[in-house]
Amino acid sequence: MSTRARGARPTRPRVSRTDGAELGRRLRRRELGAAPAALNLLESAAPADREQTDALLAEVSPTALGGEAPGHIVGVTGPPGAGKSTLLSALLHSWRAVGRSVAMLAVDPSSRRSGGSLLGDRARIDFDPADRGVLIRSTAAGDRLGGLAPTTRAAAQALAAAFDVVVIETVGVGQGETEVADVADTVVVVVQPGSGDVLQFLKSGIMETPDVLVVTKSDLGDIALQSRRDLSAALRSLGARDTRVLAVSSLAPTRGVDELLAALDAHRASVDLAGRRTHARRAGALLDYLAEHGERGLRALGGRRAAERLLAEQDPALDERTLVGVLEQHGSA
Repeated sequence: MSTRARGARPTRPRVSRTDGAELGRRLRRRELGAAPAALNLLESAAPADREQTDALLAEVSPTALGGEAPGHIVGVTGPPGAGKSTLLSALLHSWRAVGRSVAMLAVDPSSRRSGGSLLGDRARIDFDPADRGVLIRSTAAGDRLGGLAPTTRAAAQALAAAFDVVVIETVGVGQGETEVADVADTVVVVVQPGSGDVLQFLKSGIMETPDVLVVTKSDLGDIALQSRRDLSAALRSLGARDTRVLAVSSLAPTRGVDELLAALDAHRASVDLAGRRTHARRAGALLDYLAEHGERGLRALGGRRAAERLLAEQDPALDERTLVGVLEQHGSA
């Protein structure tokens, strides 16, 4: 007979709360094993987790790190069917061959039924599940129109403290998807040959986004070569002659992948990283403030330009959540 008093409630084991600060410190020490739990916390919609999320992000902020996170954040976008996942598989193998740890954040369309990720890049990107130097996470875009999931920016910034390379693959391509340029250190736009994408890109403004343009399926020969010429001509018309246009075949035997890796590294070395990331954090803070407070909140700040001037006056090392707090404080004054 049980010794527990009749009618007494069973004792439940205590559930330890996620310690966001400790997760942030582990990422700062480049402990890759902390990444899944950190992403779970960042993606949590529970109000109780918001404080822990803020604590995590504070631990991987430039102030805590003593500078910008060392990881290279690479944004990859392009029309559906252009071969982004095949290209990323080839890039992943090349990065791992030289010992670089890689995190991939794949932003997929949302299921109308479950709200979850519809495609799931674990199925589309070829990788070794036992390789602890690789993390692939599919995230549902929800109703966000910018090509990024709501937590993508924070996740990329946190993972860049631990991984050598952080890739953001967006859900598709269009006017709104230029948001990836406000997150990534280097933006890659992927185009398939003979698709007529050049004209569409000129109309949508995408041609002003890439740091590197990639024409996939270079094994198609003349068609791929013509697409590369068309893209180069379009870039010249926009005054973007320095943007690299590369032709790559991701199928075995791969061609052009090493050249692409070199182009990505060269771009990263050439940019003002601190300036680019400071701009990204400020742009992200304004987006988050607008999502929370809408146009009424923006009017309380005196409009977008006034909000941008206020952000420009802040310490460049401040993280997004702190910057949102600055906006909220001035908006309620």
